[in-house]
Amino acid sequence: MPPAAEDGWAPDVLGPGYEVRTLPLADDDEGEVVASLVRYRPPRDEALRPARALLYVHGWSDYFFQTELAEHWDARGVAFYALDLRKYGRSLRDHQTPGYVDDLVVYDEELAAALDAIRADLGAHVRIMPMGHSTGGLVVSLWADRHPGQISGIVLTSPWLELQGSGLLRHVSSPAIAQIARFQPKVALPNVDPGFYSRTVSAASGGEWTFDERWRPTPSFPVRAGWLAAVMTGHALVARGLHVDVPILMAASTHSLISPRWSEAMRTSDVVLDVELLARRAVQLGPTVTVVRVRGGVHDLTLSAPDVRARFYAELDRWSTAYAWT
Repeated sequence: MPPAAEDGWAPDVLGPGYEVRTLPLADDDEGEVVASLVRYRPPRDEALRPARALLYVHGWSDYFFQTELAEHWDARGVAFYALDLRKYGRSLRDHQTPGYVDDLVVYDEELAAALDAIRADLGAHVRIMPMGHSTGGLVVSLWADRHPGQISGIVLTSPWLELQGSGLLRHVSSPAIAQIARFQPKVALPNVDPGFYSRTVSAASGGEWTFDERWRPTPSFPVRAGWLAAVMTGHALVARGLHVDVPILMAASTHSLISPRWSEAMRTSDVVLDVELLARRAVQLGPTVTVVRVRGGVHDLTLSAPDVRARFYAELDRWSTAYAWT
C-alpha cells in the first residue's frame, strides 16, 4: 500500500475513490492494535463538504468491500465511511487472534476515533449515522445506548440481537460458555459454518461478489469462548431493553433457511440468523424503531440479488429521508 499523506489517508485496496486511514488504538495482551477507517471520496469540489455522513460497521469474520453501498450514499450527498474493526480485514495483524475481543465495550475506542476523523474531515457539526451489519449491528446498538446525543439515526441490517434459537437457549448455555471463557477464553469452539452463506454471495459459486478470502474466509474465523461470552452479554442487555435516543431502521430478509444441507433457496434467504427473532428484539432497542422485511434478501441485504437490493435501497432512502436526516 502506498504511504499515507500528511493527513493520514492513503489509497485503499478497493481502487480509485477509496482511501484508508489507520487508527492507532491502545495495545492489548497480544500487542499492537489498530482499526482502519475507509472513505469513499470520488473527485468533487472540495469546497463543498457534505453535511451528512454514514459510518458502516461490518459483521463477524468480515470487512468492508461493499462498494455499491458507498456509491449509493455518495450519490445522495452523504459522505461514506466504513470501519474495519480491530483484528478484522485491513486491521488484522499477524500476531493477532482474528476478530477476538472479550468485551464489546472495547469497540468504543475505534468508534470514537472514527467519529473524530469524520468530524475532522467534514466539520464539527456534520450529522453522522452509523450502519451496522450482523454483529456490527449489535456493537452499534450497544454503543449508541451508552453514548446518547452523538448521532442522527441508526441503520441495522440483519443485526445479531439474539442467540440463534431463543433467549431461553441463551439462558441455558450462558453459564457453560462463561465458565469456558473464564479459564480458556481463546479456545476455539466447534465450527458450525458449512460455507453456505459464502456460496450464496461469492462470484466463484453463483453469486456476484469478489472479496479477499484472507479477510472473509470460508469457513469463518474460529469462534472463541471469550468472544461468544461477550456477544451473549450484549444479547442479554438487548433482551432487557435499550434506550437508544435516535430513530432506528432494522432491515432483514423475510425468511431464514438454516439447514445442514444445501438448497438453492438459500440464495434468497438469511442462512445465518433467525430473522423472526431479529424483528422481535429490534423493538426493544429504543422508542422509535422501523422494521423492514425484504423479500428474497440474504443475510447481508447489500449482497442480495439486484432486484432485492433495489427494493432495500428504496426502503433505505424512504426511511432516511423521513427520519434520519430531518
